[in-house]
Amino acid sequence: QVQPVESGGESVQAGGSLRLSCSAPVSYSPDCIAWFRQAQGKEREGVAFINADGTSRYAEYVKGRFTISRDKSENTVYLQMNNLKPEDTAVYRCAARDYACVQGVSVYRPVDFFTWGQGTQVTVSS
Repeated sequence: QVQPVESGGESVQAGGSLRLSCSAPVSYSPDCIAWFRQAQGKEREGVAFINADGTSRYAEYVKGRFTISRDKSENTVYLQMNNLKPEDTAVYRCAARDYACVQGVSVYRPVDFFTWGQGTQVTVSS
């Protein structure tokens, strides 16, 4: 069973930046890879996704601050997070499925993704 590995989560001050990574064996090539996050006491929510063809979408609350990218040679997806806010504090997990994501981020639920990493903690202090 393939399981992606996330890294890059840290404790930072508001306004700071972090880059999260999600890596998998090169033999595993899903189409859509997404980042989800779950804050304490909150529901898990989609943050962004990127397809194999490079198309991507973002949740409204991170648009203009976060950027998702995909390095095919390293089989790694990155989430660059700038101008972080305390409300961004959450456990961030990457997830994958074998079909492209063609709707908005808000359409997709966690059950739509079949492969998950363990998560990495992001803490933003004010």
